[in-house]
Amino acid sequence: MPEICRFLGIVIRMYYEDHLPPHFHAEYGEYHIKVNINTLSVIDGKFPPKALGLVIEWASLHQREINEIWERAMRMEPLGKIAPLE
Repeated sequence: MPEICRFLGIVIRMYYEDHLPPHFHAEYGEYHIKVNINTLSVIDGKFPPKALGLVIEWASLHQREINEIWERAMRMEPLGKIAPLE
């Protein structure tokens, strides 16, 4: 699964041709979540509260870019990277 961003120990990934709704995957140590790109709500999994807050902050800043990467993933195109949370 391609990595689209990494910051503060959190890795953001996206699958090619993944199922709906549009979402991304986040990993932090042994934790894993799927986040809906449009609503920024957790679809599945668990994260420590502070790490979850960082993921949602990052996603809210880059929501348009994440949607663009989702569209590329559905077309099997190179995904590219998104800037990390600073």
